[in-house]
Amino acid sequence: MNKGDLTNKVAEVLNSKKDAQAAVDCVFTTITEALSNNDTVTLVGFGTFKSSERKARKGRNPQTGKEIDIPARNVPKFIPGKALKDAIK
Repeated sequence: MNKGDLTNKVAEVLNSKKDAQAAVDCVFTTITEALSNNDTVTLVGFGTFKSSERKARKGRNPQTGKEIDIPARNVPKFIPGKALKDAIK
């Protein structure tokens, strides 16, 4: 399922594809903004989105074998909730 498919499913409930597109975009934008501010987004029964810091480390260029420095950065993480895990079994 992609974003268009998700929008179509929401449109079945809202009876308007335009409103469904706005709702889906709003949810994604809100989650993105919260993660960029290092906030956590918890959707009970679904899961938790959070931002996690990845430490700086040494890496190796696979083509040349030369060692390179990989800088620290924040990455998004998703931890599924119990209800979601149980639904997938």
